[in-house]
Amino acid sequence: MVNPCVQLKTPLGDEVLRLRAGDCVELSGTVYTARDEAHMRMQEAGIPFDPQGAAIYHCGPVILDNRIVAAGPTTSARMNELSGFLIDRGVRALIGKGGMGSTVREQLKGKGVYLAFTGGCAALASARMKLKGVFFEDLGMAEAVWAIELDHLPLVVGIDANGNDLFDSVMKKAASEYRCYRESGSACGPCRKE
Repeated sequence: MVNPCVQLKTPLGDEVLRLRAGDCVELSGTVYTARDEAHMRMQEAGIPFDPQGAAIYHCGPVILDNRIVAAGPTTSARMNELSGFLIDRGVRALIGKGGMGSTVREQLKGKGVYLAFTGGCAALASARMKLKGVFFEDLGMAEAVWAIELDHLPLVVGIDANGNDLFDSVMKKAASEYRCYRESGSACGPCRKE
């Protein structure tokens, strides 16, 4: 059986520019976790890893005895106003859940992608991860920047480098269907039963 997912390995290059919103990918290689506090620290103190081709995972993993116990995504929208400097420095992928705002969508154009991972799958994710190191450990377990080696983590392209946004498209379609329902009192479009 042929694997329908695009295989990617960090550091990422121009191959991410060919991805389209909705594509399935499997990511391998090193990623760096970063939540709010880590983004702010990197803005102040500098990025402690080479950002060229890097992937940032919006995640606060649970680490026990130098191994990853759980590493599910955190809500990426929290980093909407904090991600631009990383993209400008060469980061090619942001990973998380729930999508990101229009500012990030514009910042990613011609530069990188947003990759979505399903929330609630923290233990499943950790089965494909190996701990490599940590930066800014003083921020605490959830906020430190953890270097993690991925082994074929399945993801979906949520925002592509052309500005196509899977989350935005779904929200617009849902709003349209809801308006139609409110106005007519019955399902419209693909929700209508013939």
